[in-house]
Amino acid sequence: MADWFFALDVRAQDAILVIGVAALTNVSCALLGCYLVLRRMSLLGDALSHAVLPGLVVSFILAGSLNIAAMFVGALVVGLLTTFLTQTLNRRGGVSADASIGVVFTSLFALGVILIKRYGQGVDLDPDCVLYGQIDLVEFYTVSLGGHEVPRALVSILPVLAVNLAVILLLWKELKISSFDPALATTMGINAERLFYLLMALVALTTVASFEQVGSILVIAMLIVPGATAHLLTDRLSRMMLIATLVAVLSAVLGYGLSIAWNVSAAGPMAVVAGGCYFAAALASPRYGILSALIRNTQTSLRIVREDLLAMLYRLEELHIERRLGTREATQAVGAGMLADVGLWSLLRRGELARTQTGLALTDSGRRRAAELVRSHRLWEAYLVEHLGLPADHVHDPAERMEHFIDTRLQEQIVADLSDAQKDPHGREIPGL
Repeated sequence: MADWFFALDVRAQDAILVIGVAALTNVSCALLGCYLVLRRMSLLGDALSHAVLPGLVVSFILAGSLNIAAMFVGALVVGLLTTFLTQTLNRRGGVSADASIGVVFTSLFALGVILIKRYGQGVDLDPDCVLYGQIDLVEFYTVSLGGHEVPRALVSILPVLAVNLAVILLLWKELKISSFDPALATTMGINAERLFYLLMALVALTTVASFEQVGSILVIAMLIVPGATAHLLTDRLSRMMLIATLVAVLSAVLGYGLSIAWNVSAAGPMAVVAGGCYFAAALASPRYGILSALIRNTQTSLRIVREDLLAMLYRLEELHIERRLGTREATQAVGAGMLADVGLWSLLRRGELARTQTGLALTDSGRRRAAELVRSHRLWEAYLVEHLGLPADHVHDPAERMEHFIDTRLQEQIVADLSDAQKDPHGREIPGL
């Protein structure tokens, strides 16, 4: 029994260590990823995560071991070189931004793979570690620090996270302005180009620090997905970074749990969880979500159907047509279907329509609402004829679409611009309010 508890305790400690390292790694990537997303340079972050590979290999070859300092130097040099080459091809070579990024990073990444195969045999270099990460084995790779054995992953990722946080805090205003509007930053005396290269250098360093944990293939998920997810949920940078941090930590926790359940490397499930968070935000984001947009569009369509029903019955009353429409005739007149049925039901429930023995009839509140719609329609017709010179027989259709989006304030502006706001181009009276 004691052995079982001991094994359980060791496993729990290992789980906490893996989750902690993964969370720190993900947060380091996510903070910088927010700026990449705002600058619309997600592909450049992907390029850097792959293009620094030859710098790593050369560092390994020269150092003969996994020397952290050499790794950072090699990644920084090649990362800045990647940025410089892509910018040069784009600005001076006439190559589009996406094409220049694709050419540079694929070429450099391929060069790194060739160097691994050609010179990696005699060096402590594991291609799987570089490409896929070894976060499940962080407890086995340690360094001596102050007489204590500390996971090497913490020694590499903690300083990078600290540097990222320090730069973001010290240059918060400058990074924020240059990310949203580089031209404005330049006019304010902020060197946007230097900040751009500083950001790319931080991305390169963070990428290298993340290699051993999540690998060059999966680092892009941690670098971009949390920031992209947060961007769907807020337009404020401070909140965006907070949400991206939460997504990064959640990916570490749930990803590790999935890796245990599926018996696979933890890096993959972490990327899957991050992708799941993005998918959920893409569906349910209040402003940009697919479901939210669907709900808004449905609500708008339903409102238009209701208003079309009211306006149609109002015009029939104007023509003194005694025969009233029945439920089925009314819904068919506005397109039939489920929306028409729901629209009619909601008008009856609101008390703007009433059923009588002879058919549907407007109530007092429904008549006032219908008069406002018809007023908007006829004012817009008059405006199109008087100010845009459209023929009177060409203005009904655009006015029928526009009437649903003209409020009282716009009505007043149209009235002020018309020479006669009493009659429409067809001679019909424009209802007053």
